[in-house]
Amino acid sequence: MNARLVAVLLLVLLGVVHGQLWWGRGSVPQVNALREELRVQDEANAAARQRNEQLANEVRDLREGLDMVEEMARHELGMVRPNEIFVQIQRPAPPAQ
Repeated sequence: MNARLVAVLLLVLLGVVHGQLWWGRGSVPQVNALREELRVQDEANAAARQRNEQLANEVRDLREGLDMVEEMARHELGMVRPNEIFVQIQRPAPPAQ
């Protein structure tokens, strides 16, 4: 009788531990969900880090000289220097069928 009681008690404890593993705090599904959330956050952090580096480089360039300002004005605003000729080549439209 005593051996059966120990065996039943051990099985109950095993069931409790197993239940905690699958449904309790820190369970396998919860850990997998947290790992996925961490992966997504790491990707977002990497993208933000890259954007921050790019912005820091632009700020450094703007502080160091006017070359970056001139390049941005030419590219974004279409500005040209005095006595400079701006030539724009337009591709011909494809023939109508």
